Amino acid sequence: MTHFLFGLLIALLAPPVQAVDSTRLEVRAFIETMVHDYGSDRVQLTALLEDAQSVPSILSAISRPAERVVPWYEYRARFLNARRIAQGGEFWDANANRLQPLLDSGLAATVAGIVGVETSYGRAGGSFRIVDALATLAFDYPPRSEFFRSELRHFLLLAREERIDPSNALGSYAGAMGIPQFIPSSYRQFAVDADGDGNRDLWSNWHDVIYSVANYLKVHGWRDGEAVATEAKLAGADLTRFDVSTLALNETVQSLRDKGVRFETRMPPEAPAMLAVLRGKSGPEYRVAFNNFYVITRYNRSTMYALAVHELGQAVRKAQLSK
Repeated sequence: MTHFLFGLLIALLAPPVQAVDSTRLEVRAFIETMVHDYGSDRVQLTALLEDAQSVPSILSAISRPAERVVPWYEYRARFLNARRIAQGGEFWDANANRLQPLLDSGLAATVAGIVGVETSYGRAGGSFRIVDALATLAFDYPPRSEFFRSELRHFLLLAREERIDPSNALGSYAGAMGIPQFIPSSYRQFAVDADGDGNRDLWSNWHDVIYSVANYLKVHGWRDGEAVATEAKLAGADLTRFDVSTLALNETVQSLRDKGVRFETRMPPEAPAMLAVLRGKSGPEYRVAFNNFYVITRYNRSTMYALAVHELGQAVRKAQLSK
């Protein structure tokens, strides 16, 4: 059964909301692991999980992410609009000193794109209790229950480490949190205490937010000053010469040109690249994407997401430079 059909079936058949049953075998096993392997307090953890709610709308939402159900031209319009770009300008003005060291590397614009796409620069961080979201997916979403049980574990450990109240923290339907929407494992691994105040705060500390996103990108292979993507044209409509079914740098600048892709770039002929095909309003649109584009897809495994991040970030930076 596909994730979509499973989520739809749950949404149609399940009661509106139900408490997590701590007597269920998988819930009991999770509690035992947290107590014995990580020193959690059994009584407190059991109470937290019993207070958590399994929410069918979460199951429906995770089966229909926007990147799968809307064409590129509609997806792009959600983020590349005057309002979002203006919000990005406000973000840039307020954080100019923090962004300055990231300008030459290209990270400043990309960070601006990510936090703009993720939460409208902190305006839409999510309204689900993270414990509800993760418990729902950990125990009532078999297609990815193992992954989300791991994320629930990371969330509980993060709450202990960063002194977060696990019963009140809010985030997305998938358990992503804060202005940059880090999932718990990414928060623990990649967030940084940029201002040295002893906390890694991704909800309200812009210094931590900006440099945590930059750190995530650097760790995943960002190359300073390199291009992200460029518009392209294709000689003919034959895509059989290209593997566009996966997110992979499976071409080079030269191999794409040899196959009839026309584009401008300063990247060398041997630079790894990929051809992205998108559904535009008037027909297919093409982009040639490079290493740094692929790095953005490590944040969210979607071509449309990475391109929206790149184009929004560039639009915000261009608007700032024109002032």
